[in-house]
Amino acid sequence: MRGAGNADWLARSQAAVWHPCTQMRHHADTASPAHLPLIPIARGEGAWLYDFDGRRYLDGISSWWTNLFGHANPRINAALTEQLATLEHVMLAGFTHQPVVELSERLSALTAGSLGHAFYASDGASATEIALKMSFHYWRNVGRPEKAEFLCLAGSYHGETVGALAVTDVAIFKDAYAPLVRHAAHVLPSPDFRLAEAGETPADVARRAAAGLADWLEKNGARTAALIVEPLVQGAAGMAMYDPEYLRLARQLCDRHEVHLICDEIAVGFGRTGTFFAHEQADIRPDLMCLSKGISGGYLPLSVVLSSDSIYAAFLDDSVARAFLHSHSYTGNALACRAALATLDIFAQDDVIAVNRQKSVKIGAALAPLADHPHVKHLRQHGMIAAFDVATDDPHFSRKFYRAALDNEALIRPIGNTVYLMPPYIVSDDEITRLGAAVANALESALA
Repeated sequence: MRGAGNADWLARSQAAVWHPCTQMRHHADTASPAHLPLIPIARGEGAWLYDFDGRRYLDGISSWWTNLFGHANPRINAALTEQLATLEHVMLAGFTHQPVVELSERLSALTAGSLGHAFYASDGASATEIALKMSFHYWRNVGRPEKAEFLCLAGSYHGETVGALAVTDVAIFKDAYAPLVRHAAHVLPSPDFRLAEAGETPADVARRAAAGLADWLEKNGARTAALIVEPLVQGAAGMAMYDPEYLRLARQLCDRHEVHLICDEIAVGFGRTGTFFAHEQADIRPDLMCLSKGISGGYLPLSVVLSSDSIYAAFLDDSVARAFLHSHSYTGNALACRAALATLDIFAQDDVIAVNRQKSVKIGAALAPLADHPHVKHLRQHGMIAAFDVATDDPHFSRKFYRAALDNEALIRPIGNTVYLMPPYIVSDDEITRLGAAVANALESALA
């Protein structure tokens, strides 16, 4: 892994690059049980990544859940090459362009027109902050300034910028910056179906959690601006999965108490859970929806907040102070929007949702033998996301598993003691089998 080709890039990266969400010492200290190998990647092709020594890694997590249709996808490459010759970027304040108009129209059509206006940013955390600001500002514009508080689920993750941390309930991200963070409420109990009591179904857990939400809104709904949720799967909480019944009941409660429902589909949208948007499985629509990660096929930074017409209309006025006051220089970047359009083309042309449903069955079958493993708990799946928890007290389990998976030519990076697969949609049957074998082998190595 650290031959002559990799060694130079590894040293240069450690000297110059501050890597995200990482204790940098763990990259350098190879003797530590917490060692996190730093892999210099030379190129990608399909579901595989290749380092400078020619070793390959099957991308079992879609490069942090972004890469939908493989690395160096020729169709997305062609669209970007064509766009490069036309327009790379123009500021969206006072200007517009074909890719951003077409992408906005197509995203709205995917919601059957219920979310008719698109506001662009570059990343998921920014989309979260935009949605929160839109909700907050909406209530002020309509004469309800007392509705200024936000609500999220226990274990929620919506980004790591200061505003997004307000609705993130994962201690490792939030505690260090707590003095900077605006308070938001976290509603209990969680709809996570791992919390089922004896005899309960996932739908029962959802209804019990919704009863807790109902109690909270009964007391606090008058001052609550919005509830934000990750539909069906809470990623950073360890792939906590829940029944669509919770979303259906949450929509009813938000309507009753005049609270916006924000669906954070950043990780679970674009076909990950078996429908194009995860919230569709509850037959609901949110007031605001956050999209990112897979929106550009994993090519370029892009995020968007889709808004209902009623929220958009509340900002229309002669007063600049009533306009939505948010911007950044690369809003609606033409190249990123073109990559997103190419991604949507692949969905339409290849019947991706139907194909994914077939592949999800094969992923489930590849992991099914682990159900009988004495250390495996809560083997679970929503579409193209499969996960299980590992019963171990080893604080370094996740690092050991990650290193062992790399030894098995696979990129699989656990969240704590939760091992999960979220591969690109172009993964083949043979590659799914390889991922299953890599998971099994890495598990035995990490527990040895």
